[in-house]
Amino acid sequence: MSLVSQTSAHEGPGRIQPNRRLALPIAGIGLAVVLVPFLLRAASLGRLRAPDWALLAAQPRVIQLHLGAAVAALVIGAMLMLMRKGLTFHRTAGWLWVGAMSIVAGSSIFITGVNGDRWSFIHLITGWTLIALPLAVIAARRHDLKRHRRAMMGMFYGGLIIAGALTFIPGRTLWNVFFA
Repeated sequence: MSLVSQTSAHEGPGRIQPNRRLALPIAGIGLAVVLVPFLLRAASLGRLRAPDWALLAAQPRVIQLHLGAAVAALVIGAMLMLMRKGLTFHRTAGWLWVGAMSIVAGSSIFITGVNGDRWSFIHLITGWTLIALPLAVIAARRHDLKRHRRAMMGMFYGGLIIAGALTFIPGRTLWNVFFA
């Protein structure tokens, strides 16, 4: 496996770009590094068990919508990053991903449980996504592939991976579903 991919005309002559196939494994390792201490703690306290799906079903509809859209965006985004770009599948799945991310960001505005009844620092990701998402689509339509790729990967890693990891902090809903 090569560590570099070929450059395109949009990236300039002589520029070497890291292979995108390494991005998801690196993200997975990063997520594991974040979650492993929590999992080890839960295991040492004898708290590992089957997920409590009833707790998730008892959540308000906005949380269920948010989680469903986030899982869909995570799966679609992973496929988009691993597959060839520019094909009809990429464009179609890309629009599905944009729709899912719009639902994730839009629904998160109505989720305020972390900080009482107010928004928390996590909502900064919401604002960033609601601004960056249309700009990334515009960049793709203008064939500014470098800006499009950077924005979409930033939303994938920041808006899904990092924000998703934060949902597993002890005391939060997903922590309680899987570990409490």
